[in-house]
Amino acid sequence: MSNLKLGVEVVSARLGHKGRKTDDGSCNAFVELHFDDQIVKTSIKDNDQNPVWNETFFFNISDPENLSNLVLEANVYLKSADSKSFLGRVRILGTSFVSFSESIVLHYPLEKWSIFSNSAKGELGLMVFVTDHNPSLKPSNPSPAMESSRRRHRVRDPKTEGSAKKRSPVRNSQHQQQQPPVVEASRNQTSNHGQEETRFAGPMPVRSVQINQGLNVQPLDYSIKETSLNLGKGKRASAHDLVEPMEFLFIRVVRARDLPDMDITGGLDPYVEVKVGNFKGKTRHFEKNQNPEWNEVFAFAKSNLQASVLEVVVMDKDVVEDDFIGMVRFVLSEVPKQVESDSPLAPEWYRLAVENGDQTKGEIMLVVWFGTQADEAFPYAIYSDAFHAIDKSSVRSKIYHSPRLWYARVTVIEAQDLVGLNKTRLTNAYVKIQLGNQVVRTRFAQSQNLNPRWNEEFMFVVAEPFEERVIVSVEDHITVNKDESLGRVDIPLDSFDRRADDHPVSSRWFSLEKSGLSALNDKEHPRRVRFAARINLNICLEGGYHVLDESTYHSSDFRPTSKQLWKPSMGILELGIIKIEGINPMKMRDEKGTSDAYCVAKYGHKWVRTRTITDCLNPRFNEQYTWEVYEPATVLTIIVLDNNQINGTKNGGGRGNKDGKMGKIRIRISTLESGRIYSNLYPLLILKPSGVKKMGEIHLAIRFSCTSMFQMVFRYWKPLLPKMHYVRPLTVVQQEILRQQAVNLVAARLSRAEPPLRKEVVEYMLDANSHLWSMRKSRANFSRLKSAYLGLLGTGKWFQDICSWRKTAVTVAVHILYLVFVCSPEMILPVMFLCLFMLGLWNHRHRPRQPLHMDTQLSLVEFVYPDELDEEFDTIPSSRDPEIIRVRYERLRNIASRAQKVVGDMAAQGERLQALLSWRDPRATSIFMAFCLVASVAVYAVPFKVFVLLAGFYVMRHPRFRRQMPSEPINFFRRLPTKTDCML
Repeated sequence: MSNLKLGVEVVSARLGHKGRKTDDGSCNAFVELHFDDQIVKTSIKDNDQNPVWNETFFFNISDPENLSNLVLEANVYLKSADSKSFLGRVRILGTSFVSFSESIVLHYPLEKWSIFSNSAKGELGLMVFVTDHNPSLKPSNPSPAMESSRRRHRVRDPKTEGSAKKRSPVRNSQHQQQQPPVVEASRNQTSNHGQEETRFAGPMPVRSVQINQGLNVQPLDYSIKETSLNLGKGKRASAHDLVEPMEFLFIRVVRARDLPDMDITGGLDPYVEVKVGNFKGKTRHFEKNQNPEWNEVFAFAKSNLQASVLEVVVMDKDVVEDDFIGMVRFVLSEVPKQVESDSPLAPEWYRLAVENGDQTKGEIMLVVWFGTQADEAFPYAIYSDAFHAIDKSSVRSKIYHSPRLWYARVTVIEAQDLVGLNKTRLTNAYVKIQLGNQVVRTRFAQSQNLNPRWNEEFMFVVAEPFEERVIVSVEDHITVNKDESLGRVDIPLDSFDRRADDHPVSSRWFSLEKSGLSALNDKEHPRRVRFAARINLNICLEGGYHVLDESTYHSSDFRPTSKQLWKPSMGILELGIIKIEGINPMKMRDEKGTSDAYCVAKYGHKWVRTRTITDCLNPRFNEQYTWEVYEPATVLTIIVLDNNQINGTKNGGGRGNKDGKMGKIRIRISTLESGRIYSNLYPLLILKPSGVKKMGEIHLAIRFSCTSMFQMVFRYWKPLLPKMHYVRPLTVVQQEILRQQAVNLVAARLSRAEPPLRKEVVEYMLDANSHLWSMRKSRANFSRLKSAYLGLLGTGKWFQDICSWRKTAVTVAVHILYLVFVCSPEMILPVMFLCLFMLGLWNHRHRPRQPLHMDTQLSLVEFVYPDELDEEFDTIPSSRDPEIIRVRYERLRNIASRAQKVVGDMAAQGERLQALLSWRDPRATSIFMAFCLVASVAVYAVPFKVFVLLAGFYVMRHPRFRRQMPSEPINFFRRLPTKTDCML
């Protein structure tokens, strides 16, 4: 028997709360493991909804070569007095088994027995691995590193931790009581609880984390976790049913009148101070104004209120000490509560009073009420957790809309009557076009005369409203560093023709204005002399394209710019941003680590920004937003940032004032089931020069509601992009250049909002630097390519095993099926499609239950060299030492040379196929032509079925009839000439 064993550690389970008890009301759970005709059971955990076992079992593997075809089943039962009830099971295929050094604890969702039923609520934590370790042998001196590695993957059970000594029959060392029981299963033998012989074999082979020199290894939990929401049953209670309701005390300070004079000079600089216990907020002050109007809203979280009285105090701002004018008090128990469907409360005038209750001169208009985050005043309020912020506008929640982007197509056709300063020489003219920060130029005219022609086309990205002007100038290239302007014309964007299809637009002649000695944009020297030179341009605004500002791999919108081409929406997407847990401190404040977190979400043209919760590592947002969905193959993106603007920035930013990145989540709409609420904790991952880092976990609730299933299914058969992308396609280089222009334009427009959505936020959301070179991304994409074609490679390996007769029974069965298919070829396609249908039906039980998330293993961020990360984060142009750049360049040359060789080999195979009939090798072509002639006669004479049958049997012949040397056709093909000989 083989020494190879399958180790299974049953860690813990989460069984939920409903329907998880037996008839007598108990919840006594245990797990039964089935593998290779061996069955073992864990101990029974009495009355525990979240049992913890930490028990390890070892199964014998009878045939290691057949391991990939075996299945491990873990069935979870509830034990009652005289029976057991089935809760769910986990099935793990043998293809998923890994070695012990690669194993981790995974939490598998429990599934019911029927493949047509939904998944049972709950999950089971298992660690499965293959090892040749003998569990009956106990290491004499386990190292502390081994023990710490074990504890990292263990779940502590306080109920059983204290009694481990009593249960263990062997206590040879001090650390023995902390080790899980290790059971070796015997073949065809079921162990009964209380009767099985349990051997405590000491620590099993530890999961050794090998830290190579220069590698960053962080064994953190990067998986998403399913959570529950208290949404109630039946119909929706409110428009914000994806988030938990949060009550706030709202105070709207409108204005004051007839305030008394406080200074000797008769001046008054009033402001209002709102106080509830230790929380205090202030309005802005007005200078020398007895009837100020503030119209500001303050919000106090009800859960933080520690006082029963609200005080609204009017103060006079002074140089030394502010003066008291008057105040109004409200008992919180008497403050009215506003229902979401009600209209806003009307403000009232209140007479100001002094400390003893006597009234004084002046009145203030206020309105006070209790509401929730669904209140219309919520986005405009100043929150109690951000009263200390200097820039109040940067902490409020806002909604932004991206500008509508258009493509501007400019075709430079020709010019007439171009005359330079030196009339004795012909002009060497070219045209320069400037649109905002976008500048392009044509080639030099092929004919040096007075009427040059170019016929070149350029594309620009412009945004509504069209504020820029197109500046077209004709330049004469005299010497290397000297160009002379022959004329220019300024064209406003509003004058362009707009089109939504490929309908032709007529070109227009524009008169060129020639400047004197002054610069083109110098308004102080407007000496411009009109002359007869003209330029012929074809200019139009393209509304039939979709202007990409995001990566095409995860775009949130594919609609054309022109609204008249939009189709009706097919659904509603709702996002609830609930809270963030366990934020890593991003800054130091008052000698302690803290963070000022906020979230930004984008889908389509709509951007949403939550309020900033300051000085909190576990902020609760509970804000809900809604979008219309027009295309299922789109992506919702959420980013989390640390606000560095609350202390105020005059110019919007030096480098130190940039908002800190804390993580990004992408959710593809097509992966969401209609009507289902997805409530999950997503890890916030950020890649830094030191490696990947987990910044916390964000709790999101997402629901996609399909309004028309017919439109949804019908949309899958329609082109993804608008028609113009296929009628007049853009090149890959054009698309990348235009995308960068669109990102810059969107960032510039959103930075002009109040509060601004800063440039680093927009670039992080839109992946502005995704096109830059990265060694890590290149290796990750190669791994993706290898994984994508792994099934095809597996099929080739399977067929190779058939041809080598490694499994006689399977090979004979394939021969019989092949014979049936050749004799009845009409059955090939029906059987193939039926097999695909059955395979899809079989995979239904393993369908993903949760949206996909950032995969650190797929991205190769857990095992990456620091030099590669340093290269990835380097600026352009590089800021590193020339010697470091030289080393990286040499490395890039080595990688490029290998890729170059692979491309050359692929091209050589295609050239050999072309050489069969190209007569480049006369003898080879003659041989191939003779073979074709003989083969045509043979195929005509021999029935086709017989020919295919013999050919198939020949390919799958037994190894004893094979030779070790390559076959004659392969030798002939390898001798065919390629064009490699013509390469310099």
